[in-house]
Amino acid sequence: MGTGSRRRHLAALVAPVAALLLLLLSCSCRGASAAPATSFGDNFEITGAEDHVKTSADGQTWYLYLDNKTGVGFQTKERYLFGWFSMKLKLVGNDSAGVVTAYYMCSDVDAAPQRDELDFEFLGNRTGQPYIIQTNVYHNGVGGREMRHSLWFDPTADFHTYAILWNTKHIVFFVDKVPIRVYPNDASKPGGNGFFPAAKPMYIFSSIWNADDWATRGGLEKTDWAKGPFVSSYRDFAADACAWPAESGPGSGAPSPTGDSWWDQPPAWALDEAQRMDNAWITRNVLIYDYCDDRKRFPAPPEECALRNAGTSS
Repeated sequence: MGTGSRRRHLAALVAPVAALLLLLLSCSCRGASAAPATSFGDNFEITGAEDHVKTSADGQTWYLYLDNKTGVGFQTKERYLFGWFSMKLKLVGNDSAGVVTAYYMCSDVDAAPQRDELDFEFLGNRTGQPYIIQTNVYHNGVGGREMRHSLWFDPTADFHTYAILWNTKHIVFFVDKVPIRVYPNDASKPGGNGFFPAAKPMYIFSSIWNADDWATRGGLEKTDWAKGPFVSSYRDFAADACAWPAESGPGSGAPSPTGDSWWDQPPAWALDEAQRMDNAWITRNVLIYDYCDDRKRFPAPPEECALRNAGTSS
């Protein structure tokens, strides 16, 4: 995703590796779950036009509006290093061509050139055609790790859960508990492989914005503003994660992860058998694009592509 298009959108303590230990010592690990009774306002702040955000009477559901004037977004008040992050979304219905709803993690609130980022991007379409879900990974400001899948259900009819598991072993993107993508790390190397985000705590963002220059059929389908405003809905945010102290920077000496969290233990370091079967089904049936197979862009596949089989095995 281009930086000008929008405001940028388990854990294993492996064998003693000096660089990794320095990283983990910078993080204060504690539960940061947002229970359903907690309002969105307790966890997030609006980024952009506040009059484009509506809230349910109980404060538990937010609605973001896009019109031909502006879109809008929100971000967490806290940032995190490793953990489990989930949100329920209901996407824009009817004719949503050109509209992108993004749900992502980013190390910087302004899409800085050296940012790390983990993306869910939902690419709208003409009425009756399936939504496309694009995932991407950025490291030190470099992206290009896109995968695209068609969703196997109507994401506009009801809420569905989209989650990211992030640890030192791998990053897994989930849709309703189905792992649609595994992005593995190479634990055999000091510090892991060269394109794995592991050192920068990230905020969690979501936004809705106009991207009809590229989002639907490569920009051929333009946003029909007569169908607006376009509304995406959010509820039930949860983060079971390593929260980064607001006053701390890398190397601050805050406590490291303890290994007590489920995502910080061996069962969460790889997919289990049922998850591997689900992921294989996704690859066979709804995978549309995989950067690892794109020889025009990558004559030699990036190094993390060779790790994929290891990342999906136990």
